Amino acid sequence: MDPLRWVDDQLRQLEDADLLRKLPPPLRAAGAVVEIDGAQVINFSSNDYLGLAADQRLIEAAANACYQQGLGRGASPLVSGRSELHDQLEKRLAEFFATDAALLFPTSFAANAGIIPALVDRADAIYGDEKNHASIIDGCRLSRAQRHIYPHTDMAALEQMLAGGKQYRRRLIVSDSLFSMDGDLAPLPQLAALAEKYNAMLMVDEAHAIGVFGAQGRGVAEHFATEDPTLEQRIHIRVGTFAKALGAAGGFVYGSSALIRWLANRARTYVFSTAHPAAICAAGLVALEIVDSEPNRRSTVLENASQLRNQLRQRNWDTGPSTSQIIPLQIGSPARTMQIAQLLRDRGIWAPGIRPPSVPPDQSLLRLGITAAHTPQMLDSLVSALSEVREIVK
Repeated sequence: MDPLRWVDDQLRQLEDADLLRKLPPPLRAAGAVVEIDGAQVINFSSNDYLGLAADQRLIEAAANACYQQGLGRGASPLVSGRSELHDQLEKRLAEFFATDAALLFPTSFAANAGIIPALVDRADAIYGDEKNHASIIDGCRLSRAQRHIYPHTDMAALEQMLAGGKQYRRRLIVSDSLFSMDGDLAPLPQLAALAEKYNAMLMVDEAHAIGVFGAQGRGVAEHFATEDPTLEQRIHIRVGTFAKALGAAGGFVYGSSALIRWLANRARTYVFSTAHPAAICAAGLVALEIVDSEPNRRSTVLENASQLRNQLRQRNWDTGPSTSQIIPLQIGSPARTMQIAQLLRDRGIWAPGIRPPSVPPDQSLLRLGITAAHTPQMLDSLVSALSEVREIVK
């Protein structure tokens, strides 16, 4: 008997439920227009919000670093994997976010999966938004702390949980700042106030917001600084990534010097992972300079998103609570969602269908990622294609 026969059975069940995922065809290059199977399509599937993934300045910086330092690092950062460029980038991140220190991780998933278990364990409690990213959820599970999940952005429910949890040694509130499927913002000022009231640590993942939100592109915490100038300092642990708006790869955490020293000693995904290539650090340094020097990129992406969201809502598409460059088109049925995605692809639009477990049952959607590289004509093409598709799929 084949001990893996159960895999075939499970795959059939997924297929019967319209939940079987298949590897998409390879996409050539990055950007607002990509090539799939020899055909050019407008790409609305990307997190390349500032249009930097194919920027020649990042590419040249990474290539030069490869020639000078090679590709792989060959060891974890604590052994011999940390290069001068890693050191420069960590210092630049601390400067950019106006904080004490920063630490690089191979990915932002690795950051969340390593940071949370380094902060809390069995004697402690975690309070997380029900729509937090999978990396946060997995980090919470790995910690073995008692998990309390509050309804999405429901601060009254969170406070009730905190008020009844005084028996724990340490408590951690953790949330995305910009939710990756709904495109809405976490109420960070209220989260900070509750953390202070109940003496809890507050951790915020700014992965989808860095480069886009805030006067300097530091994220949602900076965005809310107009109503609370101290907010950034009141968030104890903040996580980010270079893999989205910053156009490169790798995750990072920033905060107090003591926090960073602790994580360098206890975050297992840092301690036991080979450092990512120095070339990535070189690209990251350039990306941060572009965020500083070209603020028009973040204004453009938010203007594009606002324009598209208004057009879609005028045509009675349900875009949920989105207020950002992430715009969900709520469909519901997994089968209908994937049918619409395929019909759009036939019309030169790449817009991914998102199904469980990425979203709750019966909440399948098209997730549109809007970037600074999308032109008004591209947005109009999407709206027109959706109108055609709606006539076919009723």
